[in-house]
Amino acid sequence: MLKNGDIESMRWYPSPNPNVRLREVTYWSEGLRIKGLLAEPKTASSGSGILYLRGGIQSIGMVRPARIAQFAGMGFTVFAPYYRGNRGGEGKDEFAGADRYDAVHAVDVLKKFSAGPVHLLAFSRGGIMALWTAILRNDICSVVTWAGVTDTVLTYKERLDMRRMMKRLYGGTPNTALPAFEERNPLMHIGESKAAYLIIHGLKDDNVSPQQAFLLEQALELNHQPYETWYFPDYTHFFPPLANRKTAKALTIWMKKQEKRQDDTVDRLGG
Repeated sequence: MLKNGDIESMRWYPSPNPNVRLREVTYWSEGLRIKGLLAEPKTASSGSGILYLRGGIQSIGMVRPARIAQFAGMGFTVFAPYYRGNRGGEGKDEFAGADRYDAVHAVDVLKKFSAGPVHLLAFSRGGIMALWTAILRNDICSVVTWAGVTDTVLTYKERLDMRRMMKRLYGGTPNTALPAFEERNPLMHIGESKAAYLIIHGLKDDNVSPQQAFLLEQALELNHQPYETWYFPDYTHFFPPLANRKTAKALTIWMKKQEKRQDDTVDRLGG
């Protein structure tokens, strides 16, 4: 059996961008075969890498080729795991349970194609996956969480439509199965992360409330960790197309600034 992060197979995938190559990758995570989508710019290689962590669960919020090709078109190598139990991957999606390791080991997949710094870009449910990845690894340069989930108890309280799914996966409610909710909560461990953070959130978001962003901001502040917030008063969970494109471009510029910050820190410490 191959090790965590090892690639078992790859196949070419149709690309919506003529300047970007797409391949579907099958890799190993905790003894399971997991699938994900890899996007590489044709004009550059071994640059910075982005691990794109999707939102939703199962077919809802599935990785969109156009989205990861968008960031690959900006010069990044991008890998987006589907998480276990999706698109032919083994196991079952647990909404930030053991499936968090599918994101953790996906970094090793990304690093096989990109020799530069690794950034995490997460949307919605991907937020909690990104936080755990940054906690469990020490090689993450930055984390961008866009409309990101940070606290599962708060998600249970806010999303009536998700309660049945969460009860099934967690074994109960926050009142009857609190350990299962707390075990998935990364905020108590955020101080173990070495990454810089960018929090992006629309203040009219009804899918993932701004309170989730505020909780992450408070945790980072308490742990004296570098972070920045971009709050948008007029936007919901999904930004208008033009604002989405502008924000996507701006966050990649922010990522590059974090690479320089990391390099400056290494130089200052004599690394």
